[in-house]
Amino acid sequence: MKLHRTPLADLMLVETAAISDERGRFTRVFCQTECDLLRPNLRWAQINISSTFHRGTVRGMHFQYPPAAEAKLIRCLSGRVIDIAVDVRIGSPTFLQWHAVNLDESQPFQVFLPEGFAHGFQALTDDVKLLYLHTVAWSREHEGRLRYDDPALGIDWPLPVTLVSEKDRAVSFIGKDFAGVCT
Repeated sequence: MKLHRTPLADLMLVETAAISDERGRFTRVFCQTECDLLRPNLRWAQINISSTFHRGTVRGMHFQYPPAAEAKLIRCLSGRVIDIAVDVRIGSPTFLQWHAVNLDESQPFQVFLPEGFAHGFQALTDDVKLLYLHTVAWSREHEGRLRYDDPALGIDWPLPVTLVSEKDRAVSFIGKDFAGVCT
């Protein structure tokens, strides 16, 4: 496992080695010893797969407030996405800044988002599947969202946005009262 820093503090691009031959490819998705490089004693409480059917669809921007704030490790299993992280940590020098990473089923990369980052993505192909490892189980009462098209963020989606959930469209734009997340 190789860790690559991003412009946002603590947001990491994780490179994993794949073994390939004429039969196909083998990639280790999880190894506790290697995850300790991200953060000692990092433990996963929930693992999910999301399926997105249509190119142009946007999911996000989602996070959880404490005490259910969660770190995530995300890998693309099929298709291709632009994966977006937004720093929502109070006092962070990169507060409300975003960073994009292209994730693709054929690439050996994952994204590690520590607590205090909102996450979303846009499907760049049809039939996308993402694997999510979470340090905390999802909690409805601690759920937080930012609008994918909030002018305060200025996220540059590469494709026209064709589909967004009703719940994500209903989120208000960031106001002066948005204080972020204390991690």
